[in-house]
Amino acid sequence: MFQNPPFPPPSIQGKTHASSIKQDVSEQVGQKIREIRKSRRLSIRAVAEMSGLSVNTLSLVENGKTSPSVNTLHRLAQSFNLPITAFFEKNKPKNQVVYQKAGERQQIIFPKGQMERLNTGAQPAGYEPFVTKLEMGANSGEVPVTYPGREFIYCLEGHITYFIGNDVFPLAPGDSLIFDAHTPHIWRNTASTTSSALLVVCPEPVQEFREPNFIP
Repeated sequence: MFQNPPFPPPSIQGKTHASSIKQDVSEQVGQKIREIRKSRRLSIRAVAEMSGLSVNTLSLVENGKTSPSVNTLHRLAQSFNLPITAFFEKNKPKNQVVYQKAGERQQIIFPKGQMERLNTGAQPAGYEPFVTKLEMGANSGEVPVTYPGREFIYCLEGHITYFIGNDVFPLAPGDSLIFDAHTPHIWRNTASTTSSALLVVCPEPVQEFREPNFIP
């Protein structure tokens, strides 16, 4: 925990540290989105039309001025025909063995939650494992999420409910779920406390980019 004299109360320290991490991640994600957009030779206006987002929103995201919601990231990922995890990739050499100590993992901060990436630095393997922590009331938004691939989730604590198509799947500790992520789905932390889960995302191989492919 970072401290600057005079030392603020622990609750304020925690909020300051969390805000700093959130800002750093927002800037990294924004830079990555800009890199991908420019590599495709697309203007912000073109991406806005593809994703259904406003030019102003995209500009704020690219410049790290706002933290993109899960729904915003999914729209952009579908527009670029990429897995959502592509926005958190760092250009570092990949290792054959990855050993991570608790508290040293890359964190992805989003509204009312965070994800700890478990394979940073590993060779690409067709899956992305995370430990997800959800605050009370956390959810993926009102617009159902879709992307090409599969998802595996194992509830560690609390209570997480998935709404997939017309079906409802409540997950308590020890419960798990595997489903095709191209089916519209929504998740919510339905516990009165923090919930956590092991999440493994298995995106389908990305095809050559040709045209936007998304469901708003």
